[in-house]
Amino acid sequence: MAQQGISDVLDSTPGAGRRLERPPTVEPDGGVALLAWAARMREDQPVWRDGSGHVHVFRHADVQRILADTATFSSDTVGRLSGGEKQAPRGTLLLLDPPLHGKMRRLVSRAFTPGLITGLEPWITELTGQLLDAAPENAFDLVDVLANPLPVTVIARMLGVPTEDRDRFQGWADQLLSTDPDDPESVRRMEETAVAISSYLQGFIEARREEPSGDLLSTLVGAELDGERLEDEDIASFATLLLLAGHITTSVLVGNALLCLDRDPELLERVRADRSLIPAVIEETLRLRPPFTRIERVTTTAATVAGTDVGPDTLVHLWLLSANRDERVFEDADAFRPDRSNARQAAFGHGIHYCIGAPLARLEGRIALDALLDRYARIGVDPAVRLTWHGTNVFGARHLPLRVHHA
Repeated sequence: MAQQGISDVLDSTPGAGRRLERPPTVEPDGGVALLAWAARMREDQPVWRDGSGHVHVFRHADVQRILADTATFSSDTVGRLSGGEKQAPRGTLLLLDPPLHGKMRRLVSRAFTPGLITGLEPWITELTGQLLDAAPENAFDLVDVLANPLPVTVIARMLGVPTEDRDRFQGWADQLLSTDPDDPESVRRMEETAVAISSYLQGFIEARREEPSGDLLSTLVGAELDGERLEDEDIASFATLLLLAGHITTSVLVGNALLCLDRDPELLERVRADRSLIPAVIEETLRLRPPFTRIERVTTTAATVAGTDVGPDTLVHLWLLSANRDERVFEDADAFRPDRSNARQAAFGHGIHYCIGAPLARLEGRIALDALLDRYARIGVDPAVRLTWHGTNVFGARHLPLRVHHA
């Protein structure tokens, strides 16, 4: 959001968050109130306990320290918060702790080596062109035309499932991303969606056991962990994670980059003239508008965060969106400045759980922006259409209507 928009609402947000049971949502203002609230919390109450007893952390240094301390702050939110009654499948990397996390990550990282990612560039470039060829002439929704189908198709190809099923994947992703953990009906729909995804993948997993084909599913089917083959549930869980997190990261990144450039026409033209600026634009987009607003950890023991005592088995929300705008780290933090150093931006996490698909997301984002600037002499967000936004956990527009003129 623009700096002025945040300033306009700073004085109206709760100074220490005590009157709020839950954080503000991204809807309906695109995150202006959420960003203003986070800015206030960074200053007045960098560690806050909400109405449910969950702890929220806002400053960059605290977020990074917690992410690096896997012994005190566990990723196994499912197991610990259920008292051990539930366990996440081994394929759910986001919910695993060492040493199992390291073993699983080494297995799946075979599909994300720099050489393999770089080797995808010609095909991703061709696919991007095909998707834009099918776009309407002068106006279209960037999300529907490019930002969603591009990463979903890439991930489907990596997994070895039919790319023509991408609409089905998209529907599943939308359902999972819209889950409200405080709404039993929403949780029920999420569980049904998870079962549907697993059932869909099961047939492909069985086929790879009979005849491996060199794709990621085949790699996982043939892999051994501590001398044991992965269970079908583990493989389906990782594939689901990749379809969901891998697709939404690139989808939101592309849309957010266009939003940022649209608000700075002079910068847009500079980037058009000098495409070497695109990687810096992507990094600054990730800093200012990270795809995921926050991630969670759970304490394994009593801990102290920024002088605040936190008991064991407490869910801790780490606000990446806030850490990336921490004025202690980033000067003029609410401004979009691609010339700044972004080595410390936290959009992809930190430590052992740093996003395994980050290089692929960056590649897809660069190719998408380059193709859009090649194809269109003028490109801008349609000011006549009211944007709709994802919920609290995803920071981006659900749809991004553009008006364009061909080069």
